[in-house]
Amino acid sequence: MWFSFKRGLVRSRQFLEGITKSNSGEWKWLTSKPVPLPSLNRSLWRSAEPSLSFYVLLSLSGAIATFGLLANSAATIIGAMIVAPLMGPILGIAFSVVMGNRRLLKRSLLSVVTGVLLVILISLAICRLTGLNTLTPEIQGRTAPTLLDLGVALAAGTAGAYAKSRRDISDALPGVAIAVALVPPLSVVGIGIAYRLPAVTGGSLLLFLTNLVGIIFSGSAVFLLQRYGSIARAKRGLIVAFTSLAVLAIPLGLSFQDLVVEQRIRDELRRIVAEETRTFAERDIRRFEVRRRGNRLLVSMDVATQPGSITDNQVQLVRDYLQQQLGRPVSLEVTLIPVETLQAE
Repeated sequence: MWFSFKRGLVRSRQFLEGITKSNSGEWKWLTSKPVPLPSLNRSLWRSAEPSLSFYVLLSLSGAIATFGLLANSAATIIGAMIVAPLMGPILGIAFSVVMGNRRLLKRSLLSVVTGVLLVILISLAICRLTGLNTLTPEIQGRTAPTLLDLGVALAAGTAGAYAKSRRDISDALPGVAIAVALVPPLSVVGIGIAYRLPAVTGGSLLLFLTNLVGIIFSGSAVFLLQRYGSIARAKRGLIVAFTSLAVLAIPLGLSFQDLVVEQRIRDELRRIVAEETRTFAERDIRRFEVRRRGNRLLVSMDVATQPGSITDNQVQLVRDYLQQQLGRPVSLEVTLIPVETLQAE
């Protein structure tokens, strides 16, 4: 498998070199050269420094992310992503892997490890001080990562490494930070510890590790393709990163499979409710959600209708019909949105 990957990298390099040599005229932009090695090394060395500024920015980012998660504010969480300086030392790890630079590797690892612990502690402290104990949708959305999140991490690592090695597109780095969202999962880890919810802690930690390993692996590959370092130096680091990705892909794949199954169940339930039951066949269903609790399905829906047009007995009959069709226990909760018709003649 390693030799296949190595052969693929060599062929990719040759392909890119062929494109570069054949470009002319309006295609001249394709020949833009990467940042010289000494400049890139200095830039990443500065980005990976565990300085006071690094920890101040990371502390503020962790606090903003935690408040945003507790308030269920997506805009606030995005602000935390922009402030967070974690992308620098992570790209430093990717670069040190291909260059065999142990000093940069130790420096970057120190910044990442201490930064991770700092964000978790800040999140834990904020939860204890506020006394809140609510799992908002923004928190829940970071507790069940799938293969889709791995895809985001790989793409973000590719974009981050490429932007770092090109002066003319370095402005893209904030967008990369927003895409991969490194700090919010760590804040959720702290929230899970504060609430004593192992599932929340484990799921969000898995998401962060997915982002971390994905960025390191794809970032290293991009640096190699741009002729930084060598495959011989990067061999050990890439094998470790690839093995870590393979291990992480197991729970991510299982979670993705559950996501697909839930989507199919949701679509089937909505079809049955809307087409096969007299109670809701011609109703205006505004919201339809399905969650799983063990083997039981929790169905919640909002229906716009006249007051008193749907009774408890009708809801129970629909629930019984759904259980019969699916062969598993179902809980059905229907919220009626009153509709008042006003007419002037």
